[in-house]
Formats: sequence, structure tokens, C-alpha cells
Amino acid sequence: MPRATVTLCYSNPKFGPAQHWPTGCYSGVATGRFSNGRLVTDFISEGFGLPSSVPAYLDAASCTIDQLAMGVSFASGGTGLDDLTADTFQLEYFREYKERLTVAKGVSEADEIIAGALYYFSIGNNDIGVNYFLLPQRRAQFSPPEYAAFLVGIAGAAVREVYHLGGRKIQLTGILPVGCVPAMRTVNLHRPGECMEDFNQFALLFNAELRETANKLNGELSEAHVVYSDMYSLVSTIIANPLKYVKLILFSQRGFFLVSKSF
Repeated sequence: MPRATVTLCYSNPKFGPAQHWPTGCYSGVATGRFSNGRLVTDFISEGFGLPSSVPAYLDAASCTIDQLAMGVSFASGGTGLDDLTADTFQLEYFREYKERLTVAKGVSEADEIIAGALYYFSIGNNDIGVNYFLLPQRRAQFSPPEYAAFLVGIAGAAVREVYHLGGRKIQLTGILPVGCVPAMRTVNLHRPGECMEDFNQFALLFNAELRETANKLNGELSEAHVVYSDMYSLVSTIIANPLKYVKLILFSQRGFFLVSKSF
């Protein structure tokens, strides 16, 4: 069981701010998460008996070092791996966090916390949805397989850096069926309201490359345990069978609200 959860995600809050309604509509306040309240990492943390909400490192002034030692997020919404949009400060924040932890806890305990934590990478969705299909530069440089390999190469380098800083338990989360998110259905001019299948095919390319890289990293990094998480299949199943997972949805002028769930 990890002693802490650490979320690492390349992002840029200027691109996609999540600080206003309807994000956080369940909790009554926007939390910086692209969610009605909580993210997967929050539920993972709670499942391990840790706090039910993982604090953001950039809000560290409002947290004690003991709170940050139980879990911390370096993520914010809106970008991906590509440096056209990515804020590359996440790993720098992690290095800074480790230094602060070492000062507060001592080298031995800090190293134990760093090694025992679960590192959750959620990456790549915006590289497809924005950088490749909506902006022209990367399409002119790369074919879809080439761009997928380019992105996964960046992800692999980030995992190696976390490993060299002491991280050992690492989860690489695959891309969702990004062509089915509401924004992409909305801009689908050829088949309004339907999924954009070219986006989804790209996601499958990326995920296959990421899965292979996770296996290679396990062989390369002797003490690492790198796991690939297939979110594409899970979300596709929910999209295809919504009534199996949702019992009741109430509609209002401000949007729709999930009242109860069945899992």
C-alpha cells in the first residue's frame, strides 16, 4: 500500500482553466479539477486510506508538510506532453517537493516516502485533441504513428526522471476515447453529435505505444514497477452502455447532474 499518491500531469492552466462553474458543482466550489468534484486520483487516495482529496502542490501554502507527505498533485487541467502546450514545471516542482520533504523529515524518512508513493501519470489527451488535430504544426511534421511515438518518448523520459529521483511505483494511464468527449462531438461538423473516430484511432495508436513502453521500462529500471492502465476500454464501455452505470439524471437550465450511480 502506498504511503502517498503523487499525480504528475503536464498542463497549462492558461489554456483550460477549471476554476469556475460547472467544475466542482457537487462540492459547491471549483477545485481546479475538470470534474464535478473529484478525480480518479482522489478516489485512489481514499481507497488506500489516505485523504479523500489530494492537495495541489501550488496550494502548498495552505497545507502542512505532513499533509503533503500523504499525497500531492503537480497537475492542472488543459495540456499534454508536447511542449507546444505543456508546462514543464511539474518535474521541477517534484524536485522542490522532495527537497522540502527531506528538510522536514530527514533523508531516510523522505526517501522512504518517495519510494513508497504511487505516481500517477495522466497524459496525452490534449496532445491529440488540440496539438495534432486542431493546430497545423504537428500534422505537418508527423504522421499519426510518428507523433504517438514522439509523445510516448517524452512520457518515458519523465518516468525515468521520477525513477532517478526515487519513485518506484508508477502508473501510466492511457488516453480516453477523446473523440467522444462533448467538445469533440460538438465540433464534429460532418456528423454532428457523434464521436470523431479519427481522434479515437489516434488514441488507440498512442495507447499501444504507451503499453509497450511501460513493459520496456520495467525491464530497464530494475527496481521500478510500471503499470499501464487502460482507461480507453473502461470509458468506451460506459459510453456504449450509459444506463448500466447511471440510474437517474436530472436536467436543469444550468446543465445536468448525476444523482445516483450504479457500479
